[in-house]
Amino acid sequence: MVLLSGKSVSQAKKDEARQRSDEYSSLYGRKPLLAVVLIGSDPSSQSYVASKRKACEYCNIDHRDCFFDSDISESQLLGFIDSLNKDEGVDGILVQLPLPSHIDEHKVILAIDPSKDVDGFHPFNIGSLLLGYPSLVPCTPKGVLQLLDSYGISTASMDACILGRSNIVGKPMGALLMQKDRNATVSTCHSLTSDIVPFIKRADLLISAMGKPELIKASMVKKGAVVIDVGFTRVEDPSSPKGYRIAGDVDFEEVKEVAGAITPVPGGVGLMTVAMLMHNTLQAAFSARGVSI
Repeated sequence: MVLLSGKSVSQAKKDEARQRSDEYSSLYGRKPLLAVVLIGSDPSSQSYVASKRKACEYCNIDHRDCFFDSDISESQLLGFIDSLNKDEGVDGILVQLPLPSHIDEHKVILAIDPSKDVDGFHPFNIGSLLLGYPSLVPCTPKGVLQLLDSYGISTASMDACILGRSNIVGKPMGALLMQKDRNATVSTCHSLTSDIVPFIKRADLLISAMGKPELIKASMVKKGAVVIDVGFTRVEDPSSPKGYRIAGDVDFEEVKEVAGAITPVPGGVGLMTVAMLMHNTLQAAFSARGVSI
């Protein structure tokens, strides 16, 4: 069994991003800049923003925190995003999700300039991804592919099963795996799939992004399969000093005995997501100068 370590691969990718950022600064006289918009004071969102800030600092990317109270109006937020779009000093824009219920998430995503959409959620970028055109790719699916590539795992002719159909992970993941440079045969299961087990059992590559802790057991998984766990859920654990532990969708201790390769949680895909955000910011910055990287 091969442990697919997001820790080691993400570090290598951040080192690569740091080198690229230094190159950008040398060429254009300033660092690339990522603007992160956070609405409200949700602890999980604050933690995510802090991790992104830390990665930016390591990669020599400037980070602009744009914090607003949860009662900001939708029109005020859209106006602020428009100002970031027009600011030539801002290379990437990320609006931390989820948003308060009175703000339409779809309108916010549409408001971001696609060339600065480092989350890769804008319909222009998703459409380009689907058609196989160059685009800013959602960070988690991009991170999964980088992790597979780093371990020399080819998806060509693989039977791939994706659990989850979110716009953030499941849908773009499937679109990427179907491209001619990946050549996987893709099945996608979701909450209304009558029985997910047959799909899982025949999968050479299993990617789970359901948010249901330790749902996937060894008996479901094909021997030798590559198992990518995108799940990340807090589970109550009185034995832990924090009172909880982090669990993925996969029962790691069971499944590692049958898998050919598997990601840990934590220490797997989550770290890759942040590293890919750094790469997307650099891609956006260079692209604004007419340079493809």
